[in-house]
Amino acid sequence: MDFIFDWLATNQKLKVLTIVDQFTRETPDLFAHTSIKGAGVVEVLERLRIAGRVPKTISVDNGSEFRSRALQAWATANHVHLHFIEPGKPTQNAYIESFNSRFREECLNRNLFANLDHARLFISQWKREYEERRPHSSLGGMTPKEFVESLAA
Repeated sequence: MDFIFDWLATNQKLKVLTIVDQFTRETPDLFAHTSIKGAGVVEVLERLRIAGRVPKTISVDNGSEFRSRALQAWATANHVHLHFIEPGKPTQNAYIESFNSRFREECLNRNLFANLDHARLFISQWKREYEERRPHSSLGGMTPKEFVESLAA
């Protein structure tokens, strides 16, 4: 998990919580809001937990949202290990950094979002394209959706 920032046309900050499954390359959520604190991260993870998506480990940086008591409590209650990378060493979470770079280049930098709802619409469309239409060489040329379906077969 990580955060990426942008701006809305309303001059409000746009903050997106990016979550990527390093095995399947799926993006369980790209949660966009103007402000996201530790409790907001927990709300997203709890929605994913209810949907059956509970990871064993989550790699994060040392941001206050990830060091929050709320996230620590959620992780403990759900037996999830929070792996904190070393401060100033983003390469220790290289996959999310690479994903964020692609997300910025292909979605955030190409659009001026009128408001939060507009941003969420474009982000969800980009997410669908990323998971369902774009083959990944690391998945043998399959899309994340195809790869997950092949695991169930």
